[in-house]
Amino acid sequence: MPSGLVALLDDVAVIARIAAASIDDIGVAAGKAGTKVAGVVIDDAAVTPSYVTGLSAKRELPIIWKITKGSLKNKLLFLFPAALALNYFLPWLITPILMLGGAFLCYEGAEKVIEKLGGEKHGKTAEDVITDPKKFEDERTAGAIRTDLILSAEIMAISLNEIKTVTDDFWVQAGALAGIAVAVTVVVYGAVAIIVKMDDVGLFLADKESSAAQKIGRLLLVGMPKFLTALTIIGTAAMLWVGGDILIHGAHELGWHPLYNLSHGIEDTVSAAAGGVLGWLSATSYKALFGAVIGAVIVFVLHKVLKVGHAPEAS
Repeated sequence: MPSGLVALLDDVAVIARIAAASIDDIGVAAGKAGTKVAGVVIDDAAVTPSYVTGLSAKRELPIIWKITKGSLKNKLLFLFPAALALNYFLPWLITPILMLGGAFLCYEGAEKVIEKLGGEKHGKTAEDVITDPKKFEDERTAGAIRTDLILSAEIMAISLNEIKTVTDDFWVQAGALAGIAVAVTVVVYGAVAIIVKMDDVGLFLADKESSAAQKIGRLLLVGMPKFLTALTIIGTAAMLWVGGDILIHGAHELGWHPLYNLSHGIEDTVSAAAGGVLGWLSATSYKALFGAVIGAVIVFVLHKVLKVGHAPEAS
């Protein structure tokens, strides 16, 4: 009997060591993938505040919470199982699907640029008279979750590709991918919540007796609207950059290399002449410009040729 108990305890110890090793593997895989998705995470954080800019301050956090729940749903209920299934059964289909998502980001980014430059608007914006705030809020939230789906797909795809270089174990891959999905969502939307509420922090500090607190408060009150405007611009640029990058990299993966080679040629040439930072910025600008061109073509086809998004003309 004691020997049986000892054997059982030995088995438990072995299982515990295996579980601990699996957890370590998940941590290593998630850490490596996390460094690769950092750029897309920044893009996600830059895009999201634009969806609450101009809305009621009381509704900012509830809207962000709605978007956060939608983002978790995107990642865990849809993208997580889809990524694992596609990777196992149809790995060749991942790149074309990502390219469709990239084209959608190019379209959204280009449409925003065209509207800002005086082009025709499609759908209401925060500058318009809103007759149904609830409907407008729902539309904004849906738009944010839709954009998040595309960015999240890119995050999950990059993560899975990196995780696969660390381990072939399906369950380790699944654990690392799920961990990244939750961590990225918490980081991105936690940062967004802080950003959009900093003006309230400024108002709170401005009412304090301390002169230092008042100065900081006034600085926040004056600076945050400008910061949010800048962040909206960054978010739009990020859509074009990420969308263009997805399309260029996808074409390369599918065997068409000129756009990809040109991107690397620009980066290498500028890096050699002016340093790595300017080289990266040059390649990024090229990708954003390519994304803007593709997006503008899609906008033209949808709105001018197919008349999608136009209100019926009055008779």
